[in-house]
Amino acid sequence: AALRQRVGGGGGALALWKAQRRQRSTFDVAVVGAGIVGLASARELIRRHPQLTFAVLEKEQELAHHQSGHNSGVIHSGIYYTPGSLKAKLCVQGAALCYQYCDQKGIPYRQCGKLIVAVEQDEIPRLQALYQRGLQNNVPGLKLIGPKEIRGKEPFCRGVMALDSPYTGIVDYKQVALSYAEDFQEAGGTILTDFEVTHMEMAKESSSGSEDGLKYPVVVRNSKGEEIYCQHMVTCAGLHSDRLSEISGCSPQPRILPFRGDYLVLKPEKCYMVKGNIYPVPNPHFPFLGVHFTPRMDGSVWLGPNALLAFKREGYKWFDFSPGDFLDAVMYSGLWKLVLRNLSYGLGELYRACFLSAQVKELQKFIPEVTINDVFRGPSGVRAQALDSDGNLVDDFVFDGGSGDLGSRVLHVRNAPSPAATSSLAIAKMIADEVKQRFEL
Repeated sequence: AALRQRVGGGGGALALWKAQRRQRSTFDVAVVGAGIVGLASARELIRRHPQLTFAVLEKEQELAHHQSGHNSGVIHSGIYYTPGSLKAKLCVQGAALCYQYCDQKGIPYRQCGKLIVAVEQDEIPRLQALYQRGLQNNVPGLKLIGPKEIRGKEPFCRGVMALDSPYTGIVDYKQVALSYAEDFQEAGGTILTDFEVTHMEMAKESSSGSEDGLKYPVVVRNSKGEEIYCQHMVTCAGLHSDRLSEISGCSPQPRILPFRGDYLVLKPEKCYMVKGNIYPVPNPHFPFLGVHFTPRMDGSVWLGPNALLAFKREGYKWFDFSPGDFLDAVMYSGLWKLVLRNLSYGLGELYRACFLSAQVKELQKFIPEVTINDVFRGPSGVRAQALDSDGNLVDDFVFDGGSGDLGSRVLHVRNAPSPAATSSLAIAKMIADEVKQRFEL
């Protein structure tokens, strides 16, 4: 409660931030976005450069409000990702750092493990290839197990073979993000909430005669007309990362499309059927993973999610709709190329979203005892999926800047897909390295 009051939404904290805003509106570096990646990056930057001034700008009243507060809470081990990719490298490093950080801060987590389960014989070659990929990525503790060992770990789960990943865990990422924010503030950083960045520009010549105009040439304006001045910017804007890039005069590609994932929740009296994470073998022909079983820190078990295009970038409910967000999506040629290539999959996702029994049928492939009476509809999250103009999902992290006076002073974290929360501390180190090199801090 004390932590939330300091960094999450108490009236006293908000008044303090507004007072800070009035007292000092110039910063050496401003970080846009108070999700877990933005907060981790700000924390790392101020630890490395304590002589500089830093601010985090967040459009919501509270921190970690969107993707960071609406995710499955899994600490991923790094199995799935292409060897040598940033995803693979940062996830393995990030998981180790995440466990270490939680131990240092006393943040509870459970290293409950994960089984990636093949339920059909034709999935075994893909599972074995996944095992080899995990070994290449230096994921600790991996092993292939048979039906008897599957039942030993998950008594209600059925499968012909599984990949056992004991290093996978679960945590409340919002709590982790708020702890990053506390570290940042204790180091002297400023967090400004209710500050939606809508405009960036270089200071006009008329103001350059002042000391601040020369030292802090970037003007950042919010939707209320308030301004701050800074030398450099880092944007970690998640669902709005492409728009922030455009505002700064940088490339709008790759575009961000919002995909909503709806979860089911296992009734409390049935949670004994799931001990750890139970995942399907990924199908390379489909763009998303498919339903899985995810235990939570509060003792509940989430089932899912599905993947449907959201009609609002922060649309957590079926009927949330934004005309601007909707037009942005449907007028983008990349979306239609993705839809046409995956039409049957998309229709299946829509059918399963509408009919609970269809989603339960998918779950029964792994735990036959689950029935429609054992579940109820649960929360939703919205994933910021980067998509190129050819309709390909951008699968790795994308960091870039631009040219010109303004573009050269901005570093955009353009795509930070799952497992960004797991990788947040490792991503932050890489961003801090890039900031130092680009901006010569």
